[in-house]
Amino acid sequence: QDYYGKELQKSKDLKTNACITSSRRLPKAVRDALERVHDEVVSRYYGCGLVIPERLAACRILDLGSGSGRDCYLLSQLVGEHGHVTGIDMTEGQVEVAKRHIAYHMEKFGYQKPNVEFLQGYMEKLGDVGLADESYDIVISNCVINLVPDKRAVLREAHRVLKPRGEMYFSDVYASQRPHETIQKHRVLWGECLAGALYWRDLYSIAEEVGFSTPCLVTASPITTGDKELEGILGDCRFVSATFRLFKVPESSRAGPGQVTYKGGIVGHEQELVFDANFTFKKGEVVDVDAEMAAILRSSRFAEEFQIRDGGAKTAAPQDCC
Repeated sequence: QDYYGKELQKSKDLKTNACITSSRRLPKAVRDALERVHDEVVSRYYGCGLVIPERLAACRILDLGSGSGRDCYLLSQLVGEHGHVTGIDMTEGQVEVAKRHIAYHMEKFGYQKPNVEFLQGYMEKLGDVGLADESYDIVISNCVINLVPDKRAVLREAHRVLKPRGEMYFSDVYASQRPHETIQKHRVLWGECLAGALYWRDLYSIAEEVGFSTPCLVTASPITTGDKELEGILGDCRFVSATFRLFKVPESSRAGPGQVTYKGGIVGHEQELVFDANFTFKKGEVVDVDAEMAAILRSSRFAEEFQIRDGGAKTAAPQDCC
C-alpha cells in the first residue's frame, strides 16, 4: 500500500521493467479505447501485460488489483453499456484515482449510467466486499497476484466468483525457481513484483487444486532490472512476465479430443484468433485439439464461434512460460 500509494507517483518511478506493459502491437479497438482513458489514470498504471481477452460484449468482468482503473476503463468500452466491470484494489490512493474519473469516462463513452465500480479490499477475501458465488463471466488481473502471499487463496476466490464456463485471464510475474528468503524480505523487490513471484510450476498445481483447467500460456517475455544492487540480490533467479488463461470447465463438457473450425465471427479477429501460444485458429481451417481444449471451446463463451466435432489427433504437449 505504501509503495503503490506513496512512493510511486508515475510509471517512470519503477526500478525494473516487471510492471511495464508489453510493447507488442495492440488491436485497433483496444488502441482506440485506450486513447479515451484519462491521462491521470494511465500515468498511475503499473501493469505487466495486456489483459484484454476476446469476445467481451455484455460480459460481467472483475479486475483483481485494479489500481488506477486503466484496464477497467478499457474493458468498460469493450463490454458495452449492457456489460459491467468491477475493480478491486487494496490501496486507497489508487482506488481514489479510479473513482475520481467515473463520471468523466461515462460521459466520454456516451453511457447513460456507469457500468464500472471500484471497491477497496483484498483479492484473497472477495466475500468481505460482498462479491457472490458465480457472479462474473471473466476475472482479470494485471501484475498483482505476486503481491499477495497466499496465491492459492486468490485463485480459489477467482474460481468461486466465476460462473461455470467462465475464464480467468491474467498477467503476472513468474520465477524460474522459488525465490530465496533474502529476495522475499526485500522491500523494493516486493514492490517491483519480483520477491513475491510464483515459481511457474506452482501455478499449474494450484490451478488444478482449485478446479481450473490446465493453464494456457498466451505470451511471455523476460524481465530485466538494470540495477546492479538488485541483480546481486536476485542471483541466478530469473523472471518472466506471462499471460495465462484458465477456464472453469464443467465436468459435463469433458470428453475426448476434437476437430474445431473457427467461423471468424469475433470482431477484430475475423481472419484468425490467436487463442494462446499453442493454438492459432484461422477462419475455416480444421484444427485438431486435445480433450482439454475441446472442452474449453465447447463450454466457454467461445462455443458459438466454432464448429466442433468429436475426434481428432492428439496435439503436442503445451509450452511453458520459461
